[in-house]
Parts: sequence; structure tokens; C-alpha cells
Amino acid sequence: MLKVFLLFLLLIAGVVIGPMIAGHQGYVLIQTDNWNIETSVTGLAIMLVLTLIVILAVEWLIRRVLRTGAHTRGWFLGRKRNRARKHTQAALLKLAEGDYSQVEKLLSRHADHAEQPVVNYLLAAEAAQQRNDELRANQHLERAAELAGSDQLPVEITRVRLQLARNEDHAARHGVDRLLEVAPRHPEVLRLAEQAYLRTGAWSSLLDILPAMEKIQINDADQRAALQQQAWLGLMNQAMADQGSEGLKLWWQNQSRKTRQETTLQVAMAEHLIECDDHDTAQQIVLDGLKRQYDERLILLMPRLKAGNPEQLEKALRQQMKQHGATPLLHSTLGQLLMKRGEWAQASEAFRDALKQRPDAFDYAWLADALDRQHQPEDAAQMRREGLLLTLKNTP
Repeated sequence: MLKVFLLFLLLIAGVVIGPMIAGHQGYVLIQTDNWNIETSVTGLAIMLVLTLIVILAVEWLIRRVLRTGAHTRGWFLGRKRNRARKHTQAALLKLAEGDYSQVEKLLSRHADHAEQPVVNYLLAAEAAQQRNDELRANQHLERAAELAGSDQLPVEITRVRLQLARNEDHAARHGVDRLLEVAPRHPEVLRLAEQAYLRTGAWSSLLDILPAMEKIQINDADQRAALQQQAWLGLMNQAMADQGSEGLKLWWQNQSRKTRQETTLQVAMAEHLIECDDHDTAQQIVLDGLKRQYDERLILLMPRLKAGNPEQLEKALRQQMKQHGATPLLHSTLGQLLMKRGEWAQASEAFRDALKQRPDAFDYAWLADALDRQHQPEDAAQMRREGLLLTLKNTP
């Protein structure tokens, strides 16, 4: 701009000075209805130069005023940003101290001018919730939602977390369902979903998210297995509550073969069927489980079964003895089954075989009952004394 102005001055100077040197300044007439302006070319050039200077001066003045306003606004905004930064740093220290009242106060002050205003408002909402101030928490949350624009994921995650803290479990579950549609593998979403589904008994939904939890390694393998077992048991309870034994059997039939071969589920299913007084189906599940894998939990269920064909249980027990050895548990269980059939002598022998391998107060008591049935009161009394001494010995 300065170069153009200098060139223009040189040009005007040439136009003005040239005629003056030559002695010819020329003549200019500007005529209107009421005015006649007469001047020389030199005078006109001087007026043009002065007019240009005035215009440039006005332009400079306007720019200076506007620049001063921008600097003033920038100074005020920068001051607020600095204060917001200091408040945020102080709030983080108070958060480490557990002073949630100060955390909320510092984070929300000048939060609109913070580097991450959404984060400030979300943390302030959680701090308010820690003080059980739901009104303030909701206000901070709504302000964060306004500032977040299209990125509402952190806002909704915080909303669900606050709902769980308030025990608004069904509202949290509704929020989690929506979050899983947007971010099905987000670690925090899955953690919140686990809590919401456990609290509301949404067992099918809990089973649905377990593969995603495994893929991104949320919880260890044992914890995920425990969650899976809890979900299966929850589904069993729902089926039993809705339709009883028939509902349980229908639900069991609809499961995959791999699921039906889970020993823990077989034990739980048999226990539920026994509770429903469906001993025949429970016995079949126990026997099917033992054919595939030996498990003491299945053996322990046998004395509780009241099916019409106990011979199958005795046969299965003797088969297990051949395959896995005559363990005390197998002998004791066989003795209990024989007692139910009134085979007192064989039951006594089974209990003695169990006691030879390890002392047990229950086996002493059952053996004493079997001996009473065989009219051997002295031996029965001796077994009861042995059982009592063992109980007293094991009692702290």
C-alpha cells in the first residue's frame, strides 16, 4: 500500500511540477447548476492529494479503533481462560483430597472458558452427585449436553453413571441399551451395562455382551465365567417362576448342546427340578452329566433324588467306582441309596468302607441308623459316640 501511495505522489508531482516548470499550469472548470469552480490543473492535483491523505487518515483511525477493541476483548477472554485453567488445576487437587464441594465449585466457575468445557461440566456433575445434590448434577449435565454438540457419548455415559449412583436402575438400563447401539465395544459402556443388567435381572442381555467383554478383556476369565453362570441361573429362575417344571424343561431343551454339557448348569438345573418335584428329569440330567464327566457335585445330588428307578443311580455309582476308584464319597452315597431301599446290611458295609478311608460325622450317624435297623444297638451307640467325638474335635 505504501509503495502504491509513493508512486501516486510521484505521478501527481510530475503532473503538477511539469507544467509549472514549463510555465503552463492549465485551466480546469467544474460547473454545476449553482456553482462554477475554476482552478488550475496544479490546484486540482493538490486537492486530490489532500483528499487522498484525508481518506487514508480516516482509514488508519478506524483500523486502530477496531484493533484496540479486538485487543481489549482478547485480553478479557484470555484472562477468563487463565482463571478457568487455574480453577481446573485446583479442582483436580481437591478431587484427590475428596473435597467434592470444592471440586464442583472450582470446575463450574468459568467452565465455559476452559480448554475442555464439556469435561469440566461432566466432572462437576459427578462431584455434585457425590454430595447427593441431584439438582446441581442435572444442571451441569444439561450444560455439558448443550456444549457437546454432536459428540454426546461422554455425556450419556456420565448420565448412566449418575443414574446407577442414584439406584435408578431401569433408567440406567434404558440408557445403556442406547449406548450399546452407538458404541458396542466401548469399555466403560460395557462396565456400566454389566452393572445395569445385574441390577435389573436382564440375564439374556448380560449374556449378549459377554463376547464383547472377552474381546476387549474386561474382567478376567474367572469373573466372566462367574457372570455367565449367574446369568444362566437367573434365566433358570425366571423360567421356573413363569412355568414351573415345564418351563424349566422347555428352556433347557432350547439351549445348545454345549450349554447343556456345562456341569455347573447341569447341577443347577437338577437342583431346580428337585425343587419343582420333578425328580425323574433331574435324575436323567445327573446321569447324563456323569456319563460325560465325573463331578462330585452331581454325586452329592443323588441322595436327594426320589425317582421311581433308583437302581439306575446305584448302577451309575458302581460304574464310577470302577472308573475313578472307590472314593469315600462314592461309598457314602451308595450307602445312602441302599438305606432308602431298606438294604441295611449292604448300606452298613458301604458306610464302613467310607469310614475306613476318612472319618465323617454324617457317615457315623447313618451307619448307626443302619445298625439300629439290624438290631445292633451297642454297635449303633458306639458309632454315635465316635461321630460325637469327631464333631467335638472339629468344633473350634
